Amino acid sequence: MSKQRKNKPEPQETEKEVPVSGQSDAETVTNENTAEVNDSQPCQENSHEEVIAALNKKNEELNDKFLRLYSEFDNYRKRVIKEKADLHKNASEEMIISLLPLLDDFERAIASVVDIEDIDPVKQGTVLIYNKMKNILTQKGLQETEAMGLNFDTDFHEAIANVPAPSEEMKNKIIDVTQKGYTLNGKVIRFAKVVVGN
Repeated sequence: MSKQRKNKPEPQETEKEVPVSGQSDAETVTNENTAEVNDSQPCQENSHEEVIAALNKKNEELNDKFLRLYSEFDNYRKRVIKEKADLHKNASEEMIISLLPLLDDFERAIASVVDIEDIDPVKQGTVLIYNKMKNILTQKGLQETEAMGLNFDTDFHEAIANVPAPSEEMKNKIIDVTQKGYTLNGKVIRFAKVVVGN
């Protein structure tokens, strides 16, 4: 009996993915994932560049606004300083213009005194000029501080002496005024120098 060789079917080899240049299967999978990530990176880079560009533009706008505001404020500051300097320089202009007619009156009075024999017109002229000047100053807000016979008030009066009061009613009252005091629009500009009874 002849030996018959039974042909057993040889196991079929399944096709395997051959790793390139000695890569393992794990490395192949990693490379595929990396490729996917690399494909998404250009989108992320583009979005980052857009954000940076937008921020740079916003920064330029804010910087421009800041420079404009700074420039405007600097101009305003210089203008205010100039206006204050002009005001300080010309603050007395209105008052001096008001007093010029008095200067004219004094000059006329001096000229007329040279050949005058009677003193009465000089006295009358002096009183007229005084009253005119007082009226001008009153119109500008100058007021004489009342003192004589009133109670001593440190807000308006300055005591230069204390003397025995001539009567009981005159105690702590002003019995003499050595220099008049004045207020300008309600503000004390000179205290009245007074003598107070005690």
